[in-house]
Amino acid sequence: MPPGKVLQPVLKMKVDELFLCWLSESSTQAMLRDCLRRIQMPARAERGAGDAEQPGPRLAAAAPDPAWRPRECEGPGAPGPTPASTALPVGAASSARSGPPVRGPRRSGGTRVSCRTLQDPGDCSPPDSVHGIFQVQTRKEEPLPPAASRSIPTFYFPRGRPQDTVNIDAVITKIERTFAQFPHERATIEDMGRVAKACGCPLYWKGPLFCSAGGERTGSVSVHKFVAMWRKVLQNCHDDAAKFVHLLVSPGCSYLVQEDFVPFLQDVVNTHPGLAFLKEAAEFHSRYITTVIQRIFYTVNRSWSGRITCAELRRSTFLQNVALLEEEADINQLTEFFSYEHFYVIYCKFWELDTDHDLLIDAQDLARHNDHAISTKMIDRIFSGAVTRGKKVQKEGKISYADFVWFLISEEDKKTPTSIEYWFRCMDLDGDGALSMFELEYFYEEQCRRLDSMAIEALPFEDCLCQMLDLVKPQTEGRITLQDLKRCKLANVFFDTFFNIEKYLDHEQKEQASLLRESDSEGPELSDWERFAAEEYDILVAEEAAGDPWEDGYEAELSPMEQKLSALRSPLAQRPFLEAPGSLGAVELYEYECGDDELPPS
Repeated sequence: MPPGKVLQPVLKMKVDELFLCWLSESSTQAMLRDCLRRIQMPARAERGAGDAEQPGPRLAAAAPDPAWRPRECEGPGAPGPTPASTALPVGAASSARSGPPVRGPRRSGGTRVSCRTLQDPGDCSPPDSVHGIFQVQTRKEEPLPPAASRSIPTFYFPRGRPQDTVNIDAVITKIERTFAQFPHERATIEDMGRVAKACGCPLYWKGPLFCSAGGERTGSVSVHKFVAMWRKVLQNCHDDAAKFVHLLVSPGCSYLVQEDFVPFLQDVVNTHPGLAFLKEAAEFHSRYITTVIQRIFYTVNRSWSGRITCAELRRSTFLQNVALLEEEADINQLTEFFSYEHFYVIYCKFWELDTDHDLLIDAQDLARHNDHAISTKMIDRIFSGAVTRGKKVQKEGKISYADFVWFLISEEDKKTPTSIEYWFRCMDLDGDGALSMFELEYFYEEQCRRLDSMAIEALPFEDCLCQMLDLVKPQTEGRITLQDLKRCKLANVFFDTFFNIEKYLDHEQKEQASLLRESDSEGPELSDWERFAAEEYDILVAEEAAGDPWEDGYEAELSPMEQKLSALRSPLAQRPFLEAPGSLGAVELYEYECGDDELPPS
């Protein structure tokens, strides 16, 4: 066995067993007796010369067989007879020889054989005894000492990595100085902006700070209550994501749900200068807040769980956008979440489909979107619950305005991860995580029928399938997975081919090379959704400007309801090519009496 190599327990037991068998053979014992004789001959010669007359204890020696000679002393090729002898007993008695036994190197637990080497092995004198010189012992397995524990540094920080540079007492002192400037050291919601800056937070954290300290119940916050709350936050939360989640979540919860964002966004609506025109139209606050919340979850909640965790918030750009609210006076420049123009486009699209204005639309209403561009099979899949939540979809066959926000953004920009997941869920009929050729053919059949009705020759499915496989290049033959589509840069072309007839024809008119050039373009270019929202908003502005409800030559006095609606049209006046906003032209608003929940968009 190579030196330093440790035998495995089972292998070692087998080696010990074979060693005992070898040791029990008569030839082995005869060889050992010969070796002992050679070891002991010098000692016996010395005793015979100096102390021949003095008796002393002798070891019981086995009489050597005269016919046997050691193999080492025989000539080459001389056969050595094997004498009959008994095997050594396990656990033989130790020798009566004086002096401590000399042990070999320590071995691990199990059967052990110990040898005492006393004299020069080169001597060939006969031995006095075998017993006590070689001992075969069975030792119990000795427990291994416990391994030294290694100190593994902490690598998981769900509340952020602690920072040694944060001086909590200095932050608390700064907050106390800020509160000292308020009457009775109590801060109202109007004062919380200064408190937020003293805490080192962006300005629009003031609403969550105020509510987390209990200000929404009493109308103001005392310095002692706020300091106790913020000290706890600093001790337990070590980055902005953990702090923001802690301020917004309900007690005992570690994630954000949609309702947690309402107080924060209501404060943004009330105080941001870019939404000042919306302050008086309280009926539309909930519509705008709902739109922003759905866009937050659409972008941030990558797990589709309806719960935003600290980890998801860290990976997103939401907190950066919240910080930009303080620096950007034009809310429309924050196109990722807060843009009023985007809300206006989404709500107008929904209002056109919601004919009874109950803020719910059914499959027939959604089918009218974009002049029936989406196939009925895909409409049915949307209402099947594959991408929607809530009982209304399954029981009443209707989706809410919140679900429509997800639909419209996914429909107009099929390149984002969320939109790819949205349409993949719809096309994955059996839910096995892959699109089979049967599922692709199921959706393409309706596309062929619609093309035939338009007198356009459709590609056979086999040819279309070859094109799509060359486009996506799936890793597994015959199966297109979600990762294949995310890796593909032309997922929008793939999806439009199977369920959007208008966009499919647009793609057919463009060469694939031009589509790739568009997808490979670098720089801060507008996304498909931003481009669509800007174009639709300009169209709505033009329709508003072209509308002229007053045909008698003079402007009548506006009713209170019309005054509220006119406030919503103030962003339209910001367009450089318009002098003044017009009235609603595309929506027949006053054919019936409106309730609070039936207000049209501006």
